[in-house]
Amino acid sequence: MAGRRELEVSVNGRTLRGQAEPRTTLADFLRDQLGLTGTHLGCEHGVCGACTILLDGRSVRSCLLLAVQAEGHELTTVEGLAAADGSLHPIQEAFSRHHALQCGFCTPGFLMSVCELLADEPAPTEQEIREHLSGNLCRCTGYQNIVEAVQAAARQLREAPAVEGGPAR
Repeated sequence: MAGRRELEVSVNGRTLRGQAEPRTTLADFLRDQLGLTGTHLGCEHGVCGACTILLDGRSVRSCLLLAVQAEGHELTTVEGLAAADGSLHPIQEAFSRHHALQCGFCTPGFLMSVCELLADEPAPTEQEIREHLSGNLCRCTGYQNIVEAVQAAARQLREAPAVEGGPAR
């Protein structure tokens, strides 16, 4: 196809390749070319946060970036949270334990935003959690259980010995 370009990106610690037109969003590239469908598309305007991933450890809206902009950067998607043996990341465990998800559509974006928050602030206050997650919209939970899950994950991560690899583990 004319205009398509071969891209090589680092995602979840692996080098992956795919093709994209220059106008292809990173979210579409992740989903359609790389098969990483955990990154959800909601508003496609950067408002809802469902497409949030980490780019070099910082949260970004993948619907607002072009795939070609990802070259040379380390991307982390929700698929990169679980350990190699399939065990859940402490943040995922806390979301499950505290009923911080219902339909699950917004959950990947929340999880990635929480990874960034806890990497920057291992003991966030409730206000800091609410402020950091204010760009992620959820229509089901009412947010209180999400805040409680973040607090629980923060406690678990502070008390757990450091684990090599993966974000904020």
